Amino acid sequence: MAQLFSPITLRSLTVRNRVWLPPLCQFCATDGLPDDWHLTHLGARAAGGFGMIIAEATAVTPEGRITAHDLGLWDDAQVEPWARTVRFVHERGAAIAVQLQHAGRKGSVYRPYGPGAGPVPLEAGGWVTSAPSALAFPGLALPRAMSADEIAAVPGQFADAARRALAAGFDSVQIHAAHGYLLHQFLSPLTNQRTDAWGGSLEARARLLVEVTDAVRAVWPDDLPIMVRVSATDWADGGLTVDDVAGVCRELADHGLDLVDVTTGGLAPAPIPEEPGYQVLAARKVREVSGLPVTAVGLITDAAQAEQILVEGSADAVEIGRAALRDPSWPLRAAHELGVTLPDPAFTGAGATIEPGQPTGFPPQHARGAWH
Repeated sequence: MAQLFSPITLRSLTVRNRVWLPPLCQFCATDGLPDDWHLTHLGARAAGGFGMIIAEATAVTPEGRITAHDLGLWDDAQVEPWARTVRFVHERGAAIAVQLQHAGRKGSVYRPYGPGAGPVPLEAGGWVTSAPSALAFPGLALPRAMSADEIAAVPGQFADAARRALAAGFDSVQIHAAHGYLLHQFLSPLTNQRTDAWGGSLEARARLLVEVTDAVRAVWPDDLPIMVRVSATDWADGGLTVDDVAGVCRELADHGLDLVDVTTGGLAPAPIPEEPGYQVLAARKVREVSGLPVTAVGLITDAAQAEQILVEGSADAVEIGRAALRDPSWPLRAAHELGVTLPDPAFTGAGATIEPGQPTGFPPQHARGAWH
């Protein structure tokens, strides 16, 4: 059995393999509600063999959205629409997590497609964004520096969203502290110029992330895992380094964290040397320093490459993003290439299996075409 298709257990949750779908924003929700598109998008990847599905950035408050079309878990009315998708994913044999998010200064923008670009004016439905310090992301509106009371309310907002995620049936929650959003903004000295208890030293800048983790852990069942997504470096002078972030993750291990999703960048425009597996070394460093399992992500596109990352001990699972958008059944293709026999996730109740070289997506008696 290739390591890519061996199970991994986090607390009481056993995930069927180590090919995971990262959070991929679709920007097509209304009032934060998932609909048929999200069921189809996530369900297709569950049927395609992914072990863990991580649902896209889901706002903990309306003001925490990136765009007006983001998903949310700030309201009880959002629970059952989410539960519908969760049930479908579970029926395909996959686990599912949701990424809990607050955009901070990167909010109130137009979605990447459709009319408009950049910040949304207040008269067009935008809102005033907030951040640790009144520093704008290039090209976006100036945020308002958060008061101490506003900061103190954030952990409760994440905890309330986690309660709703549990009610919807999610197996895990992922705290989003990467890609330049609010918790990352607090972590980085480039965006956090506060002089109070939430600014200055790395320990103080990490305070909000620690408090959010504590608040979520307090409401999340002891037998279910919590994950965090971090940007291991800002790729900018004076910004966060891999050593900084690895140290923060080591602290979070003492606060009930179970896995780190390691990515990079997003805080501000910076030259990033994108090449296949360009973030794997950062994942390995975080794994070594924190003692926690990690996932690696970023231009991981073929089965042999993904398998090697696990074999060499750089990560405990890999996330397939852009390649998964092109091929929802990427794991089934990878299993074929690695000579692995898998249960067919599209027919979990029928006991069907997929043999190496067998067409995928249909039981043997209904197979109709192989991979091209």
